[in-house]
Amino acid sequence: MLKKISAIAIKSFALLVVLGTAYQAMAQDATTPYPNMAPIEQYLMVDRSAEIALARSAAPESVSRDAEVQVLGRDGFETAVKGKNGFVCIVGRGWTSAPDSEFWNPKVRVPMCVNAAAARSYLLRLTEITELALAGHTLAQVNEAIAAAIAKKELPPMESGAMCYMMGKQGYGGDSAPHWPSHLMFFYSDMDPAIWGANLPGSPVVGMNDPVEHLTQFVVAVQRWSDGTETTKP
Repeated sequence: MLKKISAIAIKSFALLVVLGTAYQAMAQDATTPYPNMAPIEQYLMVDRSAEIALARSAAPESVSRDAEVQVLGRDGFETAVKGKNGFVCIVGRGWTSAPDSEFWNPKVRVPMCVNAAAARSYLLRLTEITELALAGHTLAQVNEAIAAAIAKKELPPMESGAMCYMMGKQGYGGDSAPHWPSHLMFFYSDMDPAIWGANLPGSPVVGMNDPVEHLTQFVVAVQRWSDGTETTKP
């Protein structure tokens, strides 16, 4: 039993190191290898059924099978499958799911599945960012527009209980963080990460604050992918 607990602790630590590094990379500015928007076709997935399957892979089948699924169209996300349980699954692109330097990276495909509270708050921001990006707005323009929308209360603060599954094996998080470890995310507006004991030695929680979006995100690594298989071998 002690050996099993030790193995789990080691795996958790390794996952948190990767997660912390990846999310820190998303917050850092760097010279971009993708300075301009690619042809819009490169951001779209031709096979809609493949995009639906990838989106659903973000969460366990018990959650995703009754979730709404949205796929990316030329003007933004479109409902491809109506849901029953309040969850919404999508595949994020570079402008929402990669470091700033890869804002225009057309290869990014990150499956995520948000609960009802996040769909009414967090997902609205992703949707707005996506529509702005597809219209050709730059990262700076998007940041300015989102900050203004939040200030004017056109975009709501995070709803209590907002969270997201990111447990898919597949997908691509960008050149600097190709494969996200399996994890859960929890969303708040302007919360001190210390309240959760985030980022402290031995803590299983990574916390990040985004002052532009007044968004606090907590990340907790999990030991299994959405299909039930273990993320790493003991």
